[in-house]
Formats: sequence, structure tokens, C-alpha cells
Amino acid sequence: MKIKKWIFGIFVAGFIAISAGFQSDFFEIAKQIDIYTTMFKELNMYYIDEVNPGKLTSKSINYMLGNLDPYTRFYDEQGVEDARIRSTGEYGGIGAISKYNNKTFTIREILKNSPAENAGIKPGDKILKIGEIEVKDFEESGVSSLLNGLPGTNVKLKIERQNKTLDIEVTRKKIDVSAVPFYTMIDEEVGYISFVKFNEKASEEVKNAYLELKDEGMKKLIIDVRSNPGGLLNEAVEITNFFIPKDKVVVTTKAKTKKESATYKTRSEPINLEIPITILINNRSASASEILAGSLQDYDRAVIIGERSFGKGLVQRYKPLSYGTQMKLTISKYYTPSGRCIQELDYANRDDEGNIPKFSDAGRETYKTAIGRTVYGGGGILPDIDIEKSTTTKTTETLLNSDAFFNYATTYFYNNPAIAEPSKFNLKEEDFNALLKFLDKNHADFETETEVNFKKALEKATSENLDKNLEKKYVELLKVIQLEKISELEKNKTEILEKLTEEIVKRYYYVEGVYQQKAAFDTTILKAASILNNQITYNNLLKN
Repeated sequence: MKIKKWIFGIFVAGFIAISAGFQSDFFEIAKQIDIYTTMFKELNMYYIDEVNPGKLTSKSINYMLGNLDPYTRFYDEQGVEDARIRSTGEYGGIGAISKYNNKTFTIREILKNSPAENAGIKPGDKILKIGEIEVKDFEESGVSSLLNGLPGTNVKLKIERQNKTLDIEVTRKKIDVSAVPFYTMIDEEVGYISFVKFNEKASEEVKNAYLELKDEGMKKLIIDVRSNPGGLLNEAVEITNFFIPKDKVVVTTKAKTKKESATYKTRSEPINLEIPITILINNRSASASEILAGSLQDYDRAVIIGERSFGKGLVQRYKPLSYGTQMKLTISKYYTPSGRCIQELDYANRDDEGNIPKFSDAGRETYKTAIGRTVYGGGGILPDIDIEKSTTTKTTETLLNSDAFFNYATTYFYNNPAIAEPSKFNLKEEDFNALLKFLDKNHADFETETEVNFKKALEKATSENLDKNLEKKYVELLKVIQLEKISELEKNKTEILEKLTEEIVKRYYYVEGVYQQKAAFDTTILKAASILNNQITYNNLLKN
């Protein structure tokens, strides 16, 4: 009896302790919310200038969430609609991808058969006005929302193109964003499917592409998910199901709560259990792409080729909030069938300076595939065949993201009314040299972090009336830096030419043309086809 009372006492004490913990957490949350509310009231009433409550709240919330991980985010009403568009793969708009930077709103890409294409809009066009609204007065998200609207409605644009101003009217329509922009036969037996996102149409489009290629005689398959950022987890499960048996585990998610944890299994009969498959990945293949590659690797169902993938083993869910807003929240980690989590960055253990450690720094745990091959957890999916490439320098990263790179492609487009069809178009050494000459004349559009900091230092020195010869010394130093920039770019000549080829081909033949060109010249695709066409090599890779 005493033992029962003792056990009961322990249980009650434990319950009280847990309840106290919950109450303590609740009190702390309520306290912080009250502090924020009272602060906001005082700010709104007494701050010298007018404040925008919605804008301030969004910024403060996203700053807070940004200290957790890059994927947990708050969405206002417009952001909710934008998120819906990305997940469904359709929206009402003009069919153009744009960028707003330094008060300049530039068209970066035109979708094929879109209202923008039909109206004659070109990449490189700068939108000055949307209706009667000057776009320079808006934030980026505000500008983008002005282009979207109900299908069938018109929008008037004032555009600057090659120093000329044009007035263009565009009729919006429902825009379908394809998950599979291109597929083809590489040779008589090898089929190729390029696959760029996991939206609601992904599995249907991949299946349709597969069936059409099969009708053309396909006996081996390349699936290209390089630079595919992922998307809907259930679509990754569905596509994996095409090639492995029913009732097999594809991915398991483990969350803080049992309700949010789940095991996802294949639910249908596969479409082909025998076809040899290679999957192409790179360092920008993430999330659902890694689930597809990792699960097929764990079942020894495909040979993975390319670079180590991004390493995003975190799962997000959209949670509705009040007033039509919502939050995308990291709720769990996912694990491939062998039990490995491929998450690379350990956001929970940042150091005092905000640096994020990598799980792979502590060593990678080993796991076994279905037939006993060794695979590794942490730090992304390691390919079975690693395609070596030179390390991308910081200077090259700056170039590829710069206005100078984009502007060179625009200049090329207007200087060349036509180019060869994608399967015959390939840039050469002289094209790289032409780009370097362009960069030499357009320093302002391609500045490294070093140059930006030197410029700030010169401005500071000038404002403090320091040595008058500083500007002359700065110009001399700048010449040295620019020579070093060119030297750094030379290290990544192949990568730069590949990216430039993509940008140029896209101007003439859209995204489909980019993959058509790759199918003819891309070394990783050609390597995959070679492995598929050598049955002994392919089989040996899945045994070791």
C-alpha cells in the first residue's frame, strides 16, 4: 500500500511539475506579447514620424523567425497568395519573371506562350509604370503584385528598352508553370526528363513524359533534378513510387509532436521496376529532390550522378494565422528509408557570432542500402559518381548574380537577331573574352565586396578631408583589384560559359531551349547516358 502511495505521489509530483512548466511557458509568452503590444502603442502614438504598422510588424516577425532558420517565415495576405501560386503551379498574370533592385524593376525572363511574350515584352525591359503607378515608389513584393490579377483583365505598362520608352498593354491570363519543361530521347534507348520543381502538377507531368518516351522506345532513363529546390513532399513520394514497389517506405518525418510525425509509403503499383535509372543532382538540389534521390539510392534503384546535394533535411508546414495571414513553420526533420537525415546546417547551435555549424563537420554517420552498400547521413546526398568541377570563387558568384552578367546577355540578344537552334549552339573561348571586355567597360555593374568596401573608405576619407592623393591611389589600387578579378574568373571559365549559354539560349528559346542545349552538350548528361549504355558498369555501381 505504501508503495502504491509512493508511486501515486511521484506521478502527482511529476504532473504538477509538467503543468508548472506549461504555465511558466505560457506566462513567458503572454508577458512578451504584452511588452510588444504596449511598446507598439507608444511607438504609434508618440514617434515623430508616421509609422506603417503592417510593414513594421512583418519586418520584426521575419527578423525573429530568421534567427531560427531560413525556411520559417511569416506571410501577409499578399504573401499567402504568392505562396499558393508557387505550390499549385498556376496564377493569373502576364507570365514574366522580374527583379526589383535599386528602384529599378527589370524583366528577367519571359515564359513561352505567355501574355508577356504575345505583347512583345523582352528580357531586359525596365518597367517604369504599371497603370498610373510609378514602380520606383514600391517595395519589390508590392510591384510584383501589381502585375498579377484576374485572368482576362488588362494592365498598361510603360517600359524602357534600349534607351527608348514604349507603352504596352497586356491581357492577363492563367499561367501554368510546368514542372517538366523538357524531355527527349538522348539516343535510341536513353530517355531524358528535366524536372525543375515539385508542385501539384509534378508527378502527373513526370509520368506523362515517361510514357511518351517509352512509346518512342526508351529502355533507360535519366532524371535531372539539378538546381531543383524541392516543393511538395507528397509529390516526391508519388514520383518515387513510379519505380519501387507498393507499400515501401519513402520518407519518415520526426517532429516535436507525434501528430506532426509521419511515415510516407508508396500507395500504388509502380510503372516500371526494371528500367535502369540515373538521377542527376548538384549543390542546389534540395528538399524533395533529395528525398527522391536518397530513397532511390537507398533501395539501390538508381545511380546518383553529379555533386553533393544541398542538404535540406527540414520539413515545413503552412499554419494559418489571424486576418488571412499565415506562417511557414519548420516542424520536423525527414529521414530516408535507410534512416539517414541529410540536413547539413545545425541552426539550433549557432555560435556567439551567428555562425552556423555543419553536422558533417563532426563526421558523417554511415548507413546501409537495401543490398548493403554504404551511404552517409548529414551534409546532403553524396552521389555514386562524383562529377568534379572547380570550386566556384567568390568573384564568380558575384559575377553570376550581377547586373553586368545579365546586361551582357541582353546586349548579346540585341546584337544577334538569331542564333543556331539549341542542340547546335555552344559558346566558345572568344565568347568568354568578349564577356571580359564588356565587364572591363561596365565596372559599376560588377563590384566585388572588396571594391564596395574600398569605395566606402574613400568616401569616408574624402568627407574627413584626408590626404588629397588618396583618390589617385584608389584608382591605382582599383586597377590591381580588377586584374585580380579577371584572374579569379579565369578559374571558373567553364562554369561561367555554361551559365552564360543558359542565359542567352533562354532569350531565344525559353527554358525548354536551355535543356535542349544541355541534352546535346552537357557533360554530366552525356556521362549518365554512357553509364546507362554500359550494363556491366551500371550493375557494378549498384553492388559496391
